[in-house]
Amino acid sequence: MTQENLILVLGGTGKTGRRVVERLQARNLPVRIGSRAAQPPFDWNKPETWGEALAGATSVYITFQPDVAVPGADAIIQAFTRQAVKSGVQRLVMLSGRGETQAQACEQIVQASGVETTIVRASWFNQNFSEGFLVDLILSGTVVLPVGDVLEPFIDADDIADIVTAALTDSRHAGQIYEVTGGRLLTFSQAVAEIAAATGRDLAYVQVTPEDFAAGMRAEGIPDDYAWLVNYLFTEVLDGRNSSITHDVERALGRSPRDFSAYVRENAALGVWNVPAHVNEQ
Repeated sequence: MTQENLILVLGGTGKTGRRVVERLQARNLPVRIGSRAAQPPFDWNKPETWGEALAGATSVYITFQPDVAVPGADAIIQAFTRQAVKSGVQRLVMLSGRGETQAQACEQIVQASGVETTIVRASWFNQNFSEGFLVDLILSGTVVLPVGDVLEPFIDADDIADIVTAALTDSRHAGQIYEVTGGRLLTFSQAVAEIAAATGRDLAYVQVTPEDFAAGMRAEGIPDDYAWLVNYLFTEVLDGRNSSITHDVERALGRSPRDFSAYVRENAALGVWNVPAHVNEQ
């Protein structure tokens, strides 16, 4: 194990980043977590933190917060990519958004860097139901969202992490764009119904207007940048453009993607969606 093989995982405590770190550590590969709380710290909004985080790294997993589709992300990605290559990074693996034009502009910046690159495009994660903002809605018993019968091929974060880990450690993935999906299409209502069946809970799904949903986020005190992103995803990206299945998980890993039902069964068994006892007592 040498410093020359150091892998920097940006967003190393997030949904996919944490899983990538776990996989690299399990293989005894040197890894550095890139986050504001890490040592050294990394903050996308503070370029002065980039240099120390990049020091000695030869591969980087790029996840941009809150999302590469947000306005201004391309300029930040451009500056970071330039500094990463200058510091000696030889391989960049980027998590991008499926069906997002602005995200693809960021992809092109990374691809033009002159080093090995792999792009992983994904849309809605299974884990948004168990580790994201949808958890509180499920626990409340009513999932209120501004989306109707649009079909989505939910992808599991573990599948993404497996592909990213492979791309960070194997040059055979260089130059590839993997547009990853699960193996079947579901509406959000159907996804919630599967969670209800697995947990034995009575969960309601209610469709609201984007305006009412945005107002609800503001009332909950959700940060403006995150509220913008969620509203963008529901009002623009969830228009049917991603209602198709690819076979890129199989292409990258030689196996099928994890099925949504398997994800639901596992998390139901873990009690992720169990209502706390003190709530039932009220």
